[in-house]
Amino acid sequence: MRIENSFIPVRGVGETTERRLWRQGITHWEEFNRTTSVVGDTVADRIESFIEEGWTHLERGDVSVFTEALPASSRWRCYENVSEETCFLDIETTGLDASTNDVTTVSVHRGGETKTFVKGRDLTARRLERELADSSLLVTFNGQRFDVPFLETCYDLEVTTPHVDLMYPCKQLGLDGGLKAIERELGIDRDMPDLSGRDAVRLWHEYENGDDGALETLVEYNRADTRNMEPLMEIVADRLHETVFEAACEGE
Repeated sequence: MRIENSFIPVRGVGETTERRLWRQGITHWEEFNRTTSVVGDTVADRIESFIEEGWTHLERGDVSVFTEALPASSRWRCYENVSEETCFLDIETTGLDASTNDVTTVSVHRGGETKTFVKGRDLTARRLERELADSSLLVTFNGQRFDVPFLETCYDLEVTTPHVDLMYPCKQLGLDGGLKAIERELGIDRDMPDLSGRDAVRLWHEYENGDDGALETLVEYNRADTRNMEPLMEIVADRLHETVFEAACEGE
């Protein structure tokens, strides 16, 4: 599903009205016709303005206006438009409080390439800003409440990249629990033994005490979390396309 199938970013158009439009055969912006649609003149005016402005934003590769207007559970709709420019991100820290703990590693995965930045080496605000500036969409798991605020606090950043937190569309599909539990349920494999957040803290302290092997394990753990969000995003987008869009178009 692409953002061009969506009408709920328009003020006055909720999910019920959007489904009515789809069932009427208006499943794409190009198919909208105010004379045959189920909406009144005021909403029709808003839809036409939204579509006109929307094409301009998409030509620029800018989906921020859509992520701002969509509920968190529906921002997955933007992914297909900018999948190649999507940055999957995950962090490891020494604790849960950004005011007293540190970020130890940050991994980003985009365009088939994974990079990892390490505290005391190459993990800097400038590197993070550069990675985010090169991305059209940011995808995390629980990053809206954890990763992004942590980075903003520790590195004095303002993360403005349009953001999809996978936790919310997963919940929409009944996929609860942490990232690893959802991976297991969906059959997404990992390249290394399962570790936990506590293990990540322990590994960092072992590295600080001189164990370089502990850092290697921590980095691989962080990279696995980040890489595995891509197949998760693909599965979630496909399933929600079926349950939200195709089912509505068929009148189910």
